[in-house]
Amino acid sequence: MDWNRLIVLVTGGASFIGSHLVDALVLRGARVRVVDNLSSGTLDNIQEHVEVGRVEFRQDDLLIPGVAEEAVEDVDVVFHLAADHGGRGYVDLHQAACATNLALDGILFHACHKARVRKVVYASSGCVYPNYLQTDPDNELYLSEDLVRPPYDADNMYGWAKLMGELTLKAYFQDWGMQSVSCRYFTVYGPRGHENHAVMAMIARSFIDQDPFVVWGTGSQVRNWTYVGDIVDGTIRAAEKIHDAAAINLGTMERIRVIDAVGEVLRYTGKEYLPIQLQPNMPTGPMNRVADNSLARRLLGWVPQVQFFDGLHRTIDWYYATKDRERVAATLNHRLAQR
Repeated sequence: MDWNRLIVLVTGGASFIGSHLVDALVLRGARVRVVDNLSSGTLDNIQEHVEVGRVEFRQDDLLIPGVAEEAVEDVDVVFHLAADHGGRGYVDLHQAACATNLALDGILFHACHKARVRKVVYASSGCVYPNYLQTDPDNELYLSEDLVRPPYDADNMYGWAKLMGELTLKAYFQDWGMQSVSCRYFTVYGPRGHENHAVMAMIARSFIDQDPFVVWGTGSQVRNWTYVGDIVDGTIRAAEKIHDAAAINLGTMERIRVIDAVGEVLRYTGKEYLPIQLQPNMPTGPMNRVADNSLARRLLGWVPQVQFFDGLHRTIDWYYATKDRERVAATLNHRLAQR
């Protein structure tokens, strides 16, 4: 794609991942429009682009009748990242809120079809994978795209909505020829991230010297945290190379236990003296979620560039340089289960 010739919409473009995607698209010369209701994002993330006219920003809610149709007018490519979402505490405890994504996706996809948008790039999730496969942290499991098949067993209402979004796009391609790709994001972290996600929560607890240092679950949960810059690179490559509504994993294949990530946060920040308190009764999600990224390597030429500990150190440095300790301490408990 020649991005210099394209008008691009990023829904949720003021949010964590969305704003990094906007940065990358602006760098490539695209004309970018952002629609965001600022429920989890902040205009500060893209303010510089807006002020110089590289990004058109609209604060609006895509669930309101007519907003989606106006948003996609004259647009070539839509990156759909807007969603009601949060970390593990949020998706476990706010099922009805996450269910609104079913309507949100349907409204936007239909508007894209009517406007003859050339391509829809959908931010899906590792939450579409069957829960029953992800119960044993000692099993060296890598989730490949073909494992999302009947019997479906997605992760909470958030995961079911993402799965329905993928299936809707496949139907639109098969019946109406609307080109799309679904990018399954796995546990994204990095600068601008929110404390309601695990890595950012670990960093926040260290930042405020939480004593005892709380860890949700047993600590044995396995994840493949993926740096936001790698996610953005993979998303743009998917937009350029996949057209047939296929889904593709974007995640590293590093297998990191939660307790090991905690240990590195404490070591790097010099807080190893803080006692750790495990809380197995708190929301933890699946015990074993790691992507197989071989399809992305083959089809996109995408290889994650940032190893977890390197990206973790970058994120810690950003957090410590930009956050206010008193404000984090006052809001952390609320943030852990909210947007």
